[in-house]
Amino acid sequence: MNNSTAIREQAVARCPGDTVQDVLRADGDIMRQPEAYRSESYRFLGTEDVAFDRFTSAEFFHAEVERMWPRTWQWACREEHIPEPGDFYVYEVVGYSFIISRTDDGSIKAFYNACLHRGTKLKPSNSEGSGTDFTCPFHAWKWNLDGTLKDLPCQWDFPHVDKAKFTLPEARVGVWGGFIFINMDPDAPSLEEWLDPLPEHARAAALEDRYVSLHVEKELPCNWKVAMEAFMESYHLVGTHPQLLVANGDTNTQYDIYSDTVNRLFALTGVTSPNYKGESDEQLILDSMVLGDRDALGGRLEVPEGDTARHVMARFFKDALRDNVAADVDGLSTSEVIDTLQYFVFPNGFFFLALSFPVMYRFRPLGRDPNKSVFDLLLLPSLPKGGERPFPAERHHLGVDESFTTVPGMDAALGHVFDQDTGNMQAQQEGFYASHKAGETLANYQEVRIRHMHQTLDRFLAMPPLRTAR
Repeated sequence: MNNSTAIREQAVARCPGDTVQDVLRADGDIMRQPEAYRSESYRFLGTEDVAFDRFTSAEFFHAEVERMWPRTWQWACREEHIPEPGDFYVYEVVGYSFIISRTDDGSIKAFYNACLHRGTKLKPSNSEGSGTDFTCPFHAWKWNLDGTLKDLPCQWDFPHVDKAKFTLPEARVGVWGGFIFINMDPDAPSLEEWLDPLPEHARAAALEDRYVSLHVEKELPCNWKVAMEAFMESYHLVGTHPQLLVANGDTNTQYDIYSDTVNRLFALTGVTSPNYKGESDEQLILDSMVLGDRDALGGRLEVPEGDTARHVMARFFKDALRDNVAADVDGLSTSEVIDTLQYFVFPNGFFFLALSFPVMYRFRPLGRDPNKSVFDLLLLPSLPKGGERPFPAERHHLGVDESFTTVPGMDAALGHVFDQDTGNMQAQQEGFYASHKAGETLANYQEVRIRHMHQTLDRFLAMPPLRTAR
């Protein structure tokens, strides 16, 4: 047997103990489980180290700016951020800036956020609001909501300006699940192709029927890919979140690769980690699943004899939500309610489907610094039953040293988990510079999503710079 064959055989190795699929079968509600939950799609992608200079090199970062970011679909905001004509929301990444706007006819546009006179930003960074036009703050040139030039002072001095040719340039726009995506590349695949198979897998989650109840924007002292990688595997729980091992799977998480742009993590809740060394039973698991104020539950939840913590917690969430949300919760399986089903959409979006953990992540470089990034965390609960859609929560900015636990509306225990995650990142970024070794060595299975992301990135970096890039 040659070394290559041996490595491939080792690549099929899995954590001993119950798999995700074993637990789903034991739940006893397989007829309610979507087909996507009952399938696997792993691929062995090799064993090569991932070079540290991908996270530190200014040249590598510049290649991302010129070749990757302009060619990819990125979610910029939610539809509820711009519900009415004239509403706008500014999205920025690596120096590119876009005004996401609702026009008079209700359509959505993404205009490059720069005046065609002398380049001044039409709207400030991180701004949102409403208006009847886009006016440059420097010389008061004005554009209509559809991007056509409305007025320029002293037009007599610009005989060479053809109004018809001074329409604001646009990026492509796509909408799925209530998210508004933009893409600078006119020749990129459609959003539908980019997301496949996520829309079908997420049909029951009805992300379009959610609203933004919390938005945290956290600065991080690391490369944007370092930040993303921390959320692409469950392997880190034993070292980073030991308090979660009683009631969460980690090394028995399922990982799936679909297309170049979509992969998945499927982690179990309400089971004990194979790495947990203490005593455990169903009641201890249930007690450990409860975050935050237990008094809000109306007393301690109990696991009846012969039942499981998974079933009890799923019923609790259904009972709590049934009369308060528009979603039909009774038809959902146990797994759809409590498990972590997280889809990564290249280059920087994470979409969670579970009813009990309705979060979304997005990661971007902070400006054009390879050593700094921004982590957007959105909480997206289901719409309330019979009421109007709530206004989206305002962005709450956290500096590098500020804790998630200080965010109004953030559960303290959950905030602590995010602090644990982000607390490792500066040490990892600094370690790249300190290391005698040249790259990170990844697990074949548990870290395959990280390798998949880098391989997709390489496909874009092999392309020439896009003409819209600067």
